[in-house]
Amino acid sequence: MEIYPQLIIDALKTVRYPGTGKNIIEMEMLEDDMRISGMHVSFSLIFDKPTNPFLKSLVKASEAAIHAFVSKDIEVEVKTKVVAKAAANETPTNPLGGGSADASPNIIAVSSGKGGVGKSTVAANLAIGLARLGHRVGLLDCDIFGPSMPKMFQVEDERPYADEVDGKQMIVPIEKYGVKMLSIGFFVNPDTPTLWRGGMASNALKQLIGEALWGDLDYFILDTPPGTSDIHLTLVQTLPITGAVIVSTPQEVALADARKGINMYANDKVNVPILGLVENMAWFTPAELPENRYYIFGREGVKRLAEEMNVPLLAQIPLVQGLCESGDAGTPAVLDPSTPTGNAFLQLAARVVTQTDKRNAEQGRTKVVQTH
Repeated sequence: MEIYPQLIIDALKTVRYPGTGKNIIEMEMLEDDMRISGMHVSFSLIFDKPTNPFLKSLVKASEAAIHAFVSKDIEVEVKTKVVAKAAANETPTNPLGGGSADASPNIIAVSSGKGGVGKSTVAANLAIGLARLGHRVGLLDCDIFGPSMPKMFQVEDERPYADEVDGKQMIVPIEKYGVKMLSIGFFVNPDTPTLWRGGMASNALKQLIGEALWGDLDYFILDTPPGTSDIHLTLVQTLPITGAVIVSTPQEVALADARKGINMYANDKVNVPILGLVENMAWFTPAELPENRYYIFGREGVKRLAEEMNVPLLAQIPLVQGLCESGDAGTPAVLDPSTPTGNAFLQLAARVVTQTDKRNAEQGRTKVVQTH
């Protein structure tokens, strides 16, 4: 029999917390530490105090539910974790805002449902474009397992140093093209895979956010990994993200994953506004025939998705040979706005500013997703 997490969660949904009528999953008592090895399952239940009168009975009820609804042969290990509840008026700290959730830059998550759609290229050019428009910009490479920003900025050999501030060692970001940047790529061997569990990756990301001298910023760009993962959860639980920019190519397989990315940010528990979509590789234009357009990945698929989801289409970025070459050479296309691609990225930056200002005028600041 194959055991997977959802089976365990479904079984635990039958366990009710006495007096509330809600099950322990609804009450968010299941810690995010489930481990399954063969027929052995371990996880933790969260309680607000060690003297909770239902602690032992809920542990036993959880074991019984898994044996009843999954398999009586499963070896169940239920641990308990005590986490005091935050006061109702307590404001979550924000590592970019001096401890206040209201004093922070505009935090923009550049995201994609799948890999290979040029998300990091868009993030790098967006960050530099914002700097070219006169904004103070920080860029965090959140892809712990496949960092690409050091190469895109041609700073692979750079090593950030630490500076002591109030008795604490703080990382000084690398700065180039007017953008302050950090990436796990600065701290690991680029030829060696990063074999870390999710918790290790999340902790490393929190260090890059909270233990770095970002200074005063207007925009903080997050180049997120593709898909939906622990890293995305860590980001929304750590930072009040102002809005998300979703990148996709026009082809249907990419659009299907882009929908998932949109829904991840827009669901009622995360509630991060979608600033708009970017259609990358919208068409191919050969250098010798700059007026010609060849729709090799489909035509205006992202534009249709934007209309369907009722969000703005921020940009359509053409596929040209120079875009790939400039990225590999560490000179992003936006540095030369006289080219069609460079101009498209600069226009993207301007539209992101417009949409961010509009979002801030119409909506309150995004709240950090509450966790135990």
